[in-house]
Amino acid sequence: MRAFYHVSRWVFGLWYLFSGVEFFTPFNLQPLGNTPLGQEFTLALIHSGLFAWIKVMEIVIALLVLADRMMPLIAAAAVPLTVVIAYWNFALEWGAVEAVFGMLTILFNAALLWPYRAYYIPAITAWQGEKDFGTDLRPLSVIGR
Repeated sequence: MRAFYHVSRWVFGLWYLFSGVEFFTPFNLQPLGNTPLGQEFTLALIHSGLFAWIKVMEIVIALLVLADRMMPLIAAAAVPLTVVIAYWNFALEWGAVEAVFGMLTILFNAALLWPYRAYYIPAITAWQGEKDFGTDLRPLSVIGR
C-alpha cells in the first residue's frame, strides 16, 4: 500500500503541476473540450477569471503533494478540484479516454486521502458527542469536562 501511495502521489502531483502550469504558457495546451457543453464550461471559467485561480490552486497542491508536506490538508483541499475534473470528464465530455482520466483522478486523490483517514473521522462524526461552545482549543478530554 505504501508503494501505491507514493506512486499515486508522484503521478497526481506531476499531473496537477503540468495541468496548472500549462495554462500560463504561451503554447495553448489547455484543452477546451470536444463537446459544445465542455467548451462552454471551460470558456466560462476562463472568461470569469476563476480558471486562473483553479490553475494556481493546482500548482500549489501539486508542489505540496510532490514535497509530501501537509498531506492531510492538501489531499482534502484537492477533493473539490477532483470532483470538478471528474464531472468534466464524466458529464461534459464523454468517451473512453475521458472516463479513464476521470477515474484515475478520483483513484489518485482517494489514495492520497486513505493513509490520513484517522484525521477525517472526527470531522465526519462531528455531530456525535458533547457540543463545546467554549473558546478553549484543547480537546475536551484534556480540559476534564
